[in-house]
Amino acid sequence: MSSGMPMAVPLRGRVPGATSVAAEPFGDSGREVVIVRIDPALRRGALGEEDGLSIAAAAGAALELRIPLVCVLATSGADAHEGVAALHGWGVAARAFAGCSGIVPILVAVTGPAMSGPALLLGQADVVVMTVDAVAYVSGPATVAEMTGQRLAPAELGGAAVHARSTGVACFVAADREEAEALLSAVLDHLPDHADALAPRIGSDDPTSRPTPELADLLPATAAGSYDVREVAGAIADDGALLELRAGWAPQLVTALGRVDGTSVGFVANQPRAMAGTLDIAASQKGARFVAFCDAFNIPLITLVDTPGFMPGKDLEWRGMIRHGAQLVHAYAQATVPRICLILRKAYGGAYIVMDSKAMGNDLCVAWPSAEVAVMGAEGAVQILHRRVDVETQSRLVGEYRADYLNAYRAAERGYVDAVIDPAETRAVICASLVQLSSKREVIPGRKHSNTPL
Repeated sequence: MSSGMPMAVPLRGRVPGATSVAAEPFGDSGREVVIVRIDPALRRGALGEEDGLSIAAAAGAALELRIPLVCVLATSGADAHEGVAALHGWGVAARAFAGCSGIVPILVAVTGPAMSGPALLLGQADVVVMTVDAVAYVSGPATVAEMTGQRLAPAELGGAAVHARSTGVACFVAADREEAEALLSAVLDHLPDHADALAPRIGSDDPTSRPTPELADLLPATAAGSYDVREVAGAIADDGALLELRAGWAPQLVTALGRVDGTSVGFVANQPRAMAGTLDIAASQKGARFVAFCDAFNIPLITLVDTPGFMPGKDLEWRGMIRHGAQLVHAYAQATVPRICLILRKAYGGAYIVMDSKAMGNDLCVAWPSAEVAVMGAEGAVQILHRRVDVETQSRLVGEYRADYLNAYRAAERGYVDAVIDPAETRAVICASLVQLSSKREVIPGRKHSNTPL
């Protein structure tokens, strides 16, 4: 995108303070963005009212210019010297972030502390990168110790490792500010400037018809064996290049950006190497957030399915597995971008349905011959249906159930799968399908907004 804008143009409407705001080229590609930088050397980056108004002005400018908003944050929170005025300032900034959501990308790099109310800005961003020494929390160690008696170091409470592994706030962890900004630039390469545009197409010498025979040998011989689903996504993607977001959080679900025939795509894939690819609360939230992100910015979705179901457990049910599982349902059901589902192996029960099955409205569902589309595995089904028969009979029935129900061709006969393909043809089929779907447009019914399960 080129607006003829000179480098580092200060924005009208901003207020002088610890926060610098400008419209300028960003990253190696020189994408023009509105960038906000908070100087941690001035009052430890404490945000006064004027700083909050500056951030809000930056968000408003990003909307007006229709370019991404990038923030480099290191803040000790609202400036206590200003009292409620400082709270008002970051509140105005938070509302401005909400106004940008789904219209222009919001990317944040945390290079130091992000404390108190302003830390909530991270939760509103599309992509967050934290440096290894960064920390982020709403209530600090002193407050936690006073209220609960539990004493934690800042890094234990809200360090980058915590947010990359346990909370999902951090999409990436970087060594320093330079690497953090480089990661944001890499993400931007996959995104459009705004929701009414397409991501830049970046050509590749990787042929669209490239066969992928290596995928035929990827699946293990036993149904319980594991493999790395990222090898499947890499075989589909141009030059095998993937940019995985939130790799440390809910690793049983892989969410990654890549390109297919030069077009930016999002991969959502069950990962058999972690928890056998089962879905739990964190995986459902991770998938829903990524699907909504891709849909907002016109990025086609490729879903790779190999899951035995939802993870069972009292703790999960009590913590709201129903609500959070519904988040993934809602995200897929609302998505209007081109959507291709590829069933690799297990596609069992409700988890199969929510992984962008035909019921969710995908545009194309293909399967490998190894696909098993069923309510559950053969052993579990026979134990329920024929629990009173002897072991020898159960063993025979397991084989019959597997032959009759656990195969891709039965699902294809019923229309739940559009085609059964040779693994060697995977990239070629998906490339051709994306070309056919490139003109897809859906009319969204008029309403204020959906009531997304949270």
